[in-house]
Amino acid sequence: MTTNKETQDFIYPRHSYRGKIKPENLVFNSNLQEFAQKINYICNLETGGKLPPETAYKQIKSLWKELKRSKKELRIGRDR
Repeated sequence: MTTNKETQDFIYPRHSYRGKIKPENLVFNSNLQEFAQKINYICNLETGGKLPPETAYKQIKSLWKELKRSKKELRIGRDR
């Protein structure tokens, strides 16, 4: 019998961050992992016929814009 924690770890795997340890990098990494998980769900739903391709595209485009906004707000890739 699996526990709720084991189920959560299986469905939402998290990996250790191995880059330069800065708060903004950790936040962006978390946002990036969440983005990847949501993209995976959308792709699976579209592949399984549960989501029309145009809806999948729009959802992915919206998630991409959120990730780009996060990168900009966190000033990732900019010299400070």
